[in-house]
Amino acid sequence: MIELLLSNVLLKQFGLGLLLIVAFLVFKRVGRKWIETLAQNKRVNLKRTQFVIKSFNAASFLLFVAIFTIVLDLGFGDISLFLSSIFAVLGVALFAQWSILSNLTASVLIFFVFPYRIGDKVKVSDKDDDISGVIIDITMFHVILRHASGNIITYPNNLILQKGVTKIVAEEPVKAADVLSEGS
Repeated sequence: MIELLLSNVLLKQFGLGLLLIVAFLVFKRVGRKWIETLAQNKRVNLKRTQFVIKSFNAASFLLFVAIFTIVLDLGFGDISLFLSSIFAVLGVALFAQWSILSNLTASVLIFFVFPYRIGDKVKVSDKDDDISGVIIDITMFHVILRHASGNIITYPNNLILQKGVTKIVAEEPVKAADVLSEGS
């Protein structure tokens, strides 16, 4: 009798585990397609798209492992202790490289929510410098602008999220005849 109950429980856990793995694979595939479609619509370069897909895969895998251990009752306390130790070491290691980490995080945010695309002419509100030009690329660490003077400006991703950005809309050129007729 006990063996029958034990085999039923193991069979249910095996089926549930298999269902979770299939759900994870489907979720990963749908997420990848969605990110690729979004990248095409926003004209994002391939390296940045691959970075966002890798970040999505890593986050979804960690979420899957957490759900898997909770649902299958695999001793979450031991696993959480192990994971918290790893995150503590990573946190200390990454603290020294905080600006790099913030730029990578900002890159993911820019991928999803930045309203401007490559080819748009923008001006970053910076009181000290003239940060304006056409966006020629958005990388993992910088937004690259071509200034009207021809100079290339690389502006960090984390700062572009902190500053106001204005899209400069091209105005129709004013004809000399229109200006003269208004003056008379």
